[in-house]
Amino acid sequence: MSQANDRTPANGVENEALLGLLAQLDLEEKVLILTGQDFWSTWPIEKIGLRSMVVSDGPSGVRGPTWDERSPSINLPSATALSSSWDLDAAYRYGTVSANEARRKGVDVVLGPTINLHRSPLGGRHFEAFSEDPLLTAELAASYVHGVQDNGVGATPKHYVANDFETERFTADVTVSDRALRELYLLAFEKSITEARAWMVMSAYNSINGATATENELLETPLNSEWGFDGVVVSDWTAVRSLDSARYSQDLVMPGPKGPWGAKLVEAVRNGEIDEAAVDRKVLRLLLLAARVGALADFDPPATPTPIDGIAFAREAEIEGTVLVRNEGALPVVPGTVSSVAVIGHNAVLARTQGGGSATVIPESVVSPLDGIRAAFPDAAITYSRGAIVQEGVAEFPPGSMTNPITGGPGAHVRMLDADGNELFAEDRFAGALVYFGGDAPVGQMKTFDFATQWTPEETGKARIGCAVVGTARIFVNDELVDEQQAHPVGNDLGAAFLAPPSMTVEVDAVAGQPIDFRLEHRPLEMSALAGAMSITLGVEPPVVDDDQLIAEAAAAAAAADVAIVVVGTNAKVESEGYDRSSLDLPGRQDDLVRAVAAANPRTIVIVNAGSPVAMPWRDEVAAVALTWFGGQQYGNALADVITGAAEPGGRLPTTWPATQDDVPVLDVTPVDDGIEYAEGIHIGYRAWLKAGTAPAYPFGFGLGYTTWLVGPASLADDGDTTTVTVPLTNTGDRAGKHVVQVYASRPSSAVDRPVRWLVGFTTVRADAGASTSATITIPRRAFMHWDGEWKLEAGTFDLSIATSVDDIVETLSLEV
Repeated sequence: MSQANDRTPANGVENEALLGLLAQLDLEEKVLILTGQDFWSTWPIEKIGLRSMVVSDGPSGVRGPTWDERSPSINLPSATALSSSWDLDAAYRYGTVSANEARRKGVDVVLGPTINLHRSPLGGRHFEAFSEDPLLTAELAASYVHGVQDNGVGATPKHYVANDFETERFTADVTVSDRALRELYLLAFEKSITEARAWMVMSAYNSINGATATENELLETPLNSEWGFDGVVVSDWTAVRSLDSARYSQDLVMPGPKGPWGAKLVEAVRNGEIDEAAVDRKVLRLLLLAARVGALADFDPPATPTPIDGIAFAREAEIEGTVLVRNEGALPVVPGTVSSVAVIGHNAVLARTQGGGSATVIPESVVSPLDGIRAAFPDAAITYSRGAIVQEGVAEFPPGSMTNPITGGPGAHVRMLDADGNELFAEDRFAGALVYFGGDAPVGQMKTFDFATQWTPEETGKARIGCAVVGTARIFVNDELVDEQQAHPVGNDLGAAFLAPPSMTVEVDAVAGQPIDFRLEHRPLEMSALAGAMSITLGVEPPVVDDDQLIAEAAAAAAAADVAIVVVGTNAKVESEGYDRSSLDLPGRQDDLVRAVAAANPRTIVIVNAGSPVAMPWRDEVAAVALTWFGGQQYGNALADVITGAAEPGGRLPTTWPATQDDVPVLDVTPVDDGIEYAEGIHIGYRAWLKAGTAPAYPFGFGLGYTTWLVGPASLADDGDTTTVTVPLTNTGDRAGKHVVQVYASRPSSAVDRPVRWLVGFTTVRADAGASTSATITIPRRAFMHWDGEWKLEAGTFDLSIATSVDDIVETLSLEV
């Protein structure tokens, strides 16, 4: 059990110094710094040596204060890829890369990791979170936080708490038992506070048991009072909605400069409605954060980040997170043993390297699966077939296809105009997907946005070009107004309206290599929640094609090749912040495509490019299946390493993959009457599957490698506080490999409602061919406790099962506690 409740906010010297700085501030200054000065930064107070602090979205990369292709970021694989590694060292280095990126971009605090749980596979933002299991989540999240903060940058576990869905997330009230909160949703956060000592925590949009997260006693207990949190609770953007929230342990309102505190909070303190001591406590926490990140004069500077090759790590992390779930001898495919490879699938070219929403960064370059396979098989004939249309709506113009009509160089010319048509702002851009969310562009004063480029198509035929944006769009082609349309947001969620707007396009006759002048005049809608921000994508919609013909062409290419590699996956309309999924089915005709290719070539390898589970009704009809998540900017190279055997797929499932959506025991993510009930209590994820007695397609913890292992016999020792399990292992294969040892507890006879089995420890083991090693897993007594107003231990016998997945038990030992 944690002893963190003995911690103090800072050591004595720091505390005395911070109190001295606090004493120099008047009430207006104190209140000022409790709301951001803009989208991404806090207010400076020069007289006490406080500079502005910059925060930035991660969590799978660090964007910086502007969303701009001219300032690219390393695009790491998604959190589901990281969690699939089950590797705490990988999580630490993931944090180290984030810290390096943060300092390179002038960022003090990274807004990550996201550690909400995969309660239902329909959660639209699960790619950004770790797992359905609280222990696996807690361990990986704490290592990530250590990796960031050991390198002098703040980390922000989010979203506290029970924000495990996107639908109506601003207004939904989660009804959840205290036991489920403690044993699942809070447990996922606890270690990041008590051991990694996170410097910031982000409060969520939703309510928990009748009170919004920003006005909830959970901010004080257990976060502060029991766990000893001495950092800053920052709101999710616009989550603080009332002055009353200042009475709670909510410290920082974002974004600014407007908000519900400000002058109203000053007045409330002066009127005696809110105690100034509550304001002082918040200010002291902000000052301590500033001291930690180097934003406060006369305090020791933060640690300089340890240098790390972030691009190389992105490739390694994707390999470690790739989960091989089927292999009938098809993998690896050694270069030189095949003369032809058919690469098939829309996602083979337009791969998803990251999920949509605030987790999105802009990488300098991306290696697609097709690129990686071509490089890995230089002596083989590589063919490519699209096979099925996956993309929905406009995808940005490829950067190499745009010419700036003003400069003659690559890109586009952008202008912002006032109501009279006067130019307020102009710049040259090099991407077709533009986001203004912070920065210096006068979006709030702009009445018209003008984008001009020359687009050079790669193919001849009918093409649909246009934009995805909320508001009015006037589309000009070769200086002629060809269409004017207006689009309204779907739903009222900020993420959906801002980052997944509807598309408006026109059809043009395209000739490969012949430029088309394209210009857009956009007049945005007045939306208070989006004041000063804008998101727009300019580009091409997928063509209208004969689906059967595409599939037939792909099957023919597969039949003519030695091996077929099909890349299937989701699109930006399926997995993103702002909305949940309606189905686990792959979009488009991808299921039909896989079946046709598998019928044409028995050596068909399917690569699944999705951030969370999808249905795979064809999974037993193909020779191999690898789950690769959102693979980061080195996706293609990492995938090629796995396919060729240059590296072993190192992943094990962090969440259960169902065979069909109807089998899922906990599925609902849609609030009813503004509420959602977590009626399943402590039984989510594999716990719910075990309770229901239903077999999934692939269980939690499952994953194959390229070698074989002899595991056990295990032994255990217990000192009354901890239990140590020692597991000998031998790599019995002919190549080096990785094994993830998992330990599950169970209590066959119990007076307490318990999961059939629950994870209590794990570790990653590596060994050369023929080599023996051992794994040591230390399990704290708390792992056997249940919450009943406090942590309680039911004395008696627990079974400890050493396993390769939750459904594959190698050996079981008994422990008397």
